[in-house]
Parts: sequence; structure tokens; C-alpha cells
Amino acid sequence: MAQNIAMDLGTSTVLIYIKGKGVVLNEPSVIVVDKYSNKIIKVGREAQDLIGRAPENIEVVKPVREGVISRYRHTMLMMQKFIRKGCGKMITPPNITIAVPSVITDVEELAVRDAAVEAGAKDPLLIDEPVAAAIGAGLDIMKPEGNMVVDIGGGTTDIAVISLGGAVLSNSIKTAGDAMTEAVIKYIKNRYSLIIGEHTAEDVKIKIGSVWRRDELLTMNVKGKNINSGTPQSTELNSYDMTEALEDPITKIIEAICSVIEKTPPELVSDIAKNGIVLTGGGCQIYGLDNLIKKVTGLPARVAPSPETCVVIGAGRAVDIGLTADKGKYINKT
Repeated sequence: MAQNIAMDLGTSTVLIYIKGKGVVLNEPSVIVVDKYSNKIIKVGREAQDLIGRAPENIEVVKPVREGVISRYRHTMLMMQKFIRKGCGKMITPPNITIAVPSVITDVEELAVRDAAVEAGAKDPLLIDEPVAAAIGAGLDIMKPEGNMVVDIGGGTTDIAVISLGGAVLSNSIKTAGDAMTEAVIKYIKNRYSLIIGEHTAEDVKIKIGSVWRRDELLTMNVKGKNINSGTPQSTELNSYDMTEALEDPITKIIEAICSVIEKTPPELVSDIAKNGIVLTGGGCQIYGLDNLIKKVTGLPARVAPSPETCVVIGAGRAVDIGLTADKGKYINKT
């Protein structure tokens, strides 16, 4: 009998869920390839460690960009490696449900399906990320009431108002966790004439990132290269710096949320006022984002438990609860 698995094929991270086992894999969406032989050298966490450190003959590839496949072959090989690593040896190809952005073209959808089949899966089904996130956050999406989910991943932010098992309204923007990291790099370069790497910027974002005034000012010493002299330099950053650095991407995300709310029927807005806006995805963990959304929209907002795994858990539970999910069409078979 084929095994049922779910995958969150993210820009930054790939997660795999197996029925009865839970999340069995959580690895960076990165692959390292020898430029001359085209052979895979490393995948996932080991590959990520080579970003900015690889020699000339080695290419470090992030094959998923802004939520969709940008390097087909590399994505397929990465999926293949991760399925084997997460699921072990399987006699028959697994059935797989893959979470994808709510706004995706037919060509992009076909690429995901084909890559999954070539990677060794069978009968791939696609589920909208915010719908999967809602299930993973513990919401009953089959009820005739509105729930609003904002899933902030690495490459995309997906926003949806869900009722009766599907998205009534949805929007997907290409501003999310990676855009925040890039904003930190740009800010430090412009403000302190200091060039830092992606790893460092991500670390800064996680440790002192903030969009709401903290009770205690956090600081962090950051090392990089002076933009003028090229020599090593360090500077001390604080959480106020991060609030300023993150202003542009956070503003775009909140504007997208407000746009969906404006188009939502009054009855569903009333439900959202009762149930609150649920935030999922790794990018929603920036300090104070829930408070800022509440202030701007006037609606309650909360971060879901274990927000970074909500999408893959929801995609897996869609199968567990007998919900056939295939890109916007949800039928409860139980």
C-alpha cells in the first residue's frame, strides 16, 4: 500500500510530513552541484553551510524562488533526496500532497506535479498554502464561517479568507521572509557602510528583529566588510534598527492583508473579528507583527502554535481526515 506523505516545498525550507509519524524532515531548500560533472554534492542543511563559501567549481542553488520552481531539474533532484531521507526505503511510490502558493500559473502548477512524479512520488495533489495552514493551525475549515489566515513563508506571503472548505478570497505577494532578510542587508549597507552575508542577516532578523516597541532594547554585534576599504568591520545593531530596516517589506504585507479585508463580505469580516487573523509561517515570528496587524486592521491577530510547520501538517491532515485536496477543490470524503 502506498504511503501518504505531504510536502511544503518552500523557498527557504522543505518540510515533509508522514501520516502517523508527523514532520520527519525540515531542511533548507538548497542544493550544491559540481558545475563540471553536474553531480549533486550536498543537499539541505549541509548545502546551506556552503553559501558564500563555495569554490569556483561548485554552484550553490536555491531552486525554488518566490514560492515556485525556478530550476526544474535541481528541484526534482532535491525533492528526490528529501523524500528518500525523510521516508526511507519504500516498496511503492508514495502518494504526495504538496502545498503551493494560492496564486500560481498553470505552467508553474504543472512543473510542481511533474517534478514530484520524477522525484518518485505518485498521484501528486496540490493544496493552497493558506488552506493547509488553516488546517495545521487547528481551524475547522469546513464550517460555514470565515477564518482569515496569513501565511508568511520565505518567498511568498499568502493571505486567504476561508469558509466551507475553500478560499473565498485569496492573494499572494512575493514579499516575505527572504525580502525581510534582504531589507536587513540593504539597511546595514546603507546605514553603516557594512556588507554582511545572508546567514548573518538572517541571524540578526531572528534574534533582534522587531516591528513593535520592545519592553527592553535588544542589541547585537555584527561583523562584516567595510564597503569602502574592504577591511573587516563590526558594528552594534539594536532592535530599533530592525524596525526601520523591516519597514518596507512589513508595510507591503500589511497593505496586502488590508486589501483582502476590504474585499471580504461583511458577514465574513464579522466572523474574522470573532475568530481573529491567524498568522502562520516562519516569517510571522518577527516580534510584534501580530500587534502591528491588530493596530492597523482593527481586528484581533494571533500567531499559531508552531507556525513554521502549520502548512505541511495541514497538507498531511487533509489526507488524514479524508479531505481530497487538489488546488482549490476540497471534498470531505468521510
